[in-house]
Amino acid sequence: MDRRPSAVPAARTRARGSGADPAAAGSAGRVRPRVGIKDVAQEAGVSLGTVSNVLNRPEVVAEGTRARVLEVIEALGYVRAEGARQLRGWASRVIAVMVLDMANPFFTALATGVEQAAREADLGVMVCTGAHDPAEAARHLSLITSHQVRGAVLASGEGVGRTVAAFRRNAVPFVVADQCAPQPAACSVGIDDVAGGRAAVRHLVERGHRSLVYVSGPDRLQQVRDRRRGALAALGAAGLPPAALRELPCDALTVAAGKDAGHRVLGLPVRPTAVFCANDLLALGVLQALYEAGLRVPDDIAVVGYDDIEFAASAVVPLTSVRRPAAAMGRQAGRLLIEDTAHGGAHTHSHVVLQPELVVRASTLAAPAR
Repeated sequence: MDRRPSAVPAARTRARGSGADPAAAGSAGRVRPRVGIKDVAQEAGVSLGTVSNVLNRPEVVAEGTRARVLEVIEALGYVRAEGARQLRGWASRVIAVMVLDMANPFFTALATGVEQAAREADLGVMVCTGAHDPAEAARHLSLITSHQVRGAVLASGEGVGRTVAAFRRNAVPFVVADQCAPQPAACSVGIDDVAGGRAAVRHLVERGHRSLVYVSGPDRLQQVRDRRRGALAALGAAGLPPAALRELPCDALTVAAGKDAGHRVLGLPVRPTAVFCANDLLALGVLQALYEAGLRVPDDIAVVGYDDIEFAASAVVPLTSVRRPAAAMGRQAGRLLIEDTAHGGAHTHSHVVLQPELVVRASTLAAPAR
């Protein structure tokens, strides 16, 4: 059974020199600055989370490390602030969720799912966005530790490894969301994007399409790579060569990037009969470009998106899309985090993989024009 310390983050302390400890006054009446938890961590050569564990959950700290930290506490005369204990009691009612971009409806739905799980446990939620930026991720971690947040759901895309390492160093409980590969000594919830890419392209092949384009996103994203793998697998299963799928990469997963990709599709020497997009925002941008060029969807070119965000069904041409259960993933991740923080070392970590579903709409229902 995997066991990971479910630690209370380091207590907030007053800045050195900001308060006086009456017991620390010298014979000459000079007042020494109050020793904080950061001073203890620095002197002992450990993280803030380790000091917090020694104070709050000593059973999860190795005996030698615990003894060293306690010796430093005794030597420095560290006294835990009562205010920090009160703060921890309040803040343990809050969990955090870190996502890439709340402007993407997929992450909005995921955060909503986390909030639903928190509400079931009478907890609140703090949403942090921009997790792809290392500086922003570091700022979020600082906020989470200083505000004594109970734990976090991490949906931080390509930066999840860096974020996980930082959370481990600071002993903050976490669950990884939107990653299909399991994390060691942690719970995770993912979606089988290889299966999703396979379903999308299989559908197009079954509709008679033999010349396809994959409008992809940044290749550093595992989800983008997995959807490509699934698409190529579907071609192989149909006896079609990989060359039947041409890739047009985009720097971002946005409508603007999709519209630019749509213009590139129009400029290809041989126009494809179908376009598979790495997410719905890209697909909506492609639809705009095709519409402005006077092409009919799906008669001239069929389009498939991914995520099945709310806007997909209400597009001018309702969009066929691979539905990823974002809210369900958020709920599951939130419940796993709450269970982990409630049971600590007795919690058994699990990896949950949800299955996507192809939702067929008007953007693919006609046969290819040629």
